[in-house]
Amino acid sequence: MTSISQTPSLLRTAKSKLINKGCIALLTISLCLVSIGSAHAKPKPEYLIVGTGGLSGIYYPAGSAICRIVNRYRKQQGIRCSVESTRGSVANLNTLGSGDIDLAIAQSDTQFHAYNGTDAFADMPANRHLRTLFNLHAEPFTVVVSEKSGIETFDELKGKRVSIGRPGSGQRQTMQALMTAKGWHLDDFAEVHELTAIHHGRALCDGAIDAFVYTVGHPAGSITEAADNCKIKLISVPEEAISDLVGTHTYYQRMRIAGGIYRGVETDTDTLGVRAALIASTATSADTVYHIVKDVFENLDSMQEMHPAFEALVKQQMVPSNPQIPLHDGAIRYFREAGLLKQTSELNTISSASQ
Repeated sequence: MTSISQTPSLLRTAKSKLINKGCIALLTISLCLVSIGSAHAKPKPEYLIVGTGGLSGIYYPAGSAICRIVNRYRKQQGIRCSVESTRGSVANLNTLGSGDIDLAIAQSDTQFHAYNGTDAFADMPANRHLRTLFNLHAEPFTVVVSEKSGIETFDELKGKRVSIGRPGSGQRQTMQALMTAKGWHLDDFAEVHELTAIHHGRALCDGAIDAFVYTVGHPAGSITEAADNCKIKLISVPEEAISDLVGTHTYYQRMRIAGGIYRGVETDTDTLGVRAALIASTATSADTVYHIVKDVFENLDSMQEMHPAFEALVKQQMVPSNPQIPLHDGAIRYFREAGLLKQTSELNTISSASQ
């Protein structure tokens, strides 16, 4: 029998045990709440900037379409995407290399030169950190002339007033390659202009220039504007020049611009061209790239509705079969998961291209 004199001590002991059990229970509940909170915590925000091109070209709406799709999932994935208007492919890859943007849209010839440190990138080291996410639209090299200029063939550009594009633009790169193939120099033209895409259509119709060149997906806003305001023609590139460049450089392809896209231009135009692609660097994580590629590919129908130039996009063609820059690990992960890269040999070829 417990004596009355021992009762206070026993009560204190019992109370201490109850307090300890209560603390353990509270600690357990707190840990559970922390665990539940962690499981449902929002991902750390990541802000990505996409370098595009001029407002009247295709790169800007392409970047906008990509960001619009990616931003649909920002609450789940934590990725917020925005676009920046730039001077084009060369400028985009330079800025991507310096880390001032995170993604860049660039055409295939410029990709090759940036990765290998050649041509416009000859004064800087080869950027082996560049990586491809996916292909975008085809970009034919387009020669636009005013009807009143009297120009009927590519060779008749000599002695005329021609806008060859801004330094750093895709059309400037291709025009220089064609000039080299034909042995031309800048002084072969009466005047050389370096107009941006937003200005060359108006300059053509105002009579300030006779012709301009543009490497772009079709329909292009600035060409549509020119066709609606004055009579224009699209001029084919000579077959020998096409054969020379396509046979020498893997980043060029034969292309044809169908008649009927622009007012007054009813016949097809033979030319060469490149393909635009979305580029990142190894600084962007594989998880982030995986989400970007997955978001775009699984909402491709939505992107196709955002601009006529995207209507012809096909998933299989958006997976680079001969990339000028190796594929990003995050892109490979999604392509393999989606069954778009089915064979190990195919995967190895793509991931090691241009190494």
